[in-house]
Amino acid sequence: MALPLWFTKLLIRARVAGWLPRARRLTEGGTAYLRFYSDRVLTAPVEELLDPAVVPYPPGGDVLDLNQPTPDAPPARGAVSVGRSELLASPGRVPVVLPELRAALLDRYQQAGRKFTPDTEVAIMPGATGALAAALEAFVNPGDRVVLFDPCSPLFALGAKSRRAKVRWIPTWLEEGRLRYLTKEFEQAMRGAKMLILSDPASPTGGCLANEDFEHIAWIASSYRVLVYLDECLAAFRCGAAPQSLANRPGADQLTITAGSVSQEFGQPGMRVGWLAGPKHLVRPCQLMGHLQAPYVPPVCQHAAAKLLAHSPVPDLQDRFRMKRQYTYDRLRAMGLEPEMPSAGYFLWVPVHPLGMDGRTFAERLLKAEKVLIGPGVAFGPSGHGYVRVSCATDDGRLREGLARMAAFIERCQNPAPPPPSAKVVETATEPPVAATASTARKPVFSRA
Repeated sequence: MALPLWFTKLLIRARVAGWLPRARRLTEGGTAYLRFYSDRVLTAPVEELLDPAVVPYPPGGDVLDLNQPTPDAPPARGAVSVGRSELLASPGRVPVVLPELRAALLDRYQQAGRKFTPDTEVAIMPGATGALAAALEAFVNPGDRVVLFDPCSPLFALGAKSRRAKVRWIPTWLEEGRLRYLTKEFEQAMRGAKMLILSDPASPTGGCLANEDFEHIAWIASSYRVLVYLDECLAAFRCGAAPQSLANRPGADQLTITAGSVSQEFGQPGMRVGWLAGPKHLVRPCQLMGHLQAPYVPPVCQHAAAKLLAHSPVPDLQDRFRMKRQYTYDRLRAMGLEPEMPSAGYFLWVPVHPLGMDGRTFAERLLKAEKVLIGPGVAFGPSGHGYVRVSCATDDGRLREGLARMAAFIERCQNPAPPPPSAKVVETATEPPVAATASTARKPVFSRA
């Protein structure tokens, strides 16, 4: 019989919930992490979800499966056929994943100096958006405080607000490509918070955190016991040597979940393949919430993602986008704008308030006048009112044409064309008026005569 939620949370606060069989089953022994779990995880039907009679797991190759819910695809009907037998058989663990994809991710993290157990500490999700949604579902309750750097991806704030969390913004700025923030404001915001969500490199500014920044964030997160969701989807676009990951810092290593995907690095957003990596007691509730939303990522997409990751990194990716960032930066400066030079990614954070317009107005007028789409800064946080985000991710030809149209638009805004001259009235001599007679007198306008 399930205990009432209020009583379960009381036992968790009293640190005696670890004696409950259901709590040990939910956490696989990591009952110290119960304090981080959301109400949705605590009330989820764990026994049913982990029961192979309710949610069957893929059988091994030597098992004759007479319980499969879908028929096998005839070879003549398609060249690609991925059956359930190719999925990783692991009773009690969801969602299922192809072994080659797990192996590719394990190798990727090992090259970065990070070690994970692939079957318990890496979870495949439907894209980075699905990974964020699963983490928020797993850990955030209404009223919890979520800390965000300002500006940041709109998905971070939208996800937190949709769970009725209280968002606390930390102002940031760029300093020679480095993302900076005020330590005092950050420490105050982290006190009593449930989760910190950040990306490195940052979007939309392209700023990167340095080793000392990670040291400070790890120390504060560990001191206040705050979970950290670290989005590394743009890590491949960082120039130079990457700093040691936050997930490897003492204290933060047991509180950090790392997210990635093939969307940005490989330009394959349609695959919808992302992942979460971290301590198994944090990954497990994310898997549970992910299974309730989408049982697994399509195996065909997993196959394709594994092949992409096996050939990572993409040749010349960093050099190519470093040149595109520099080109876009120079063109924007030539227009009279003053963006900060990013050190990573493929975005530039551009102030347009000197033109007498806010970011939304500038973006709307540019789209209407020149058919060029950019991102209004208001979507990225409170500080974005007077900014726009310009992406250089498109091909070189479209980038050049788009910036040329943008330059023409700004030129018209700064030097509007004078209005056309009005027609002059020609004065002519008139004869003296003749006295009106009965026959010449003007009739009323309503007369029918």
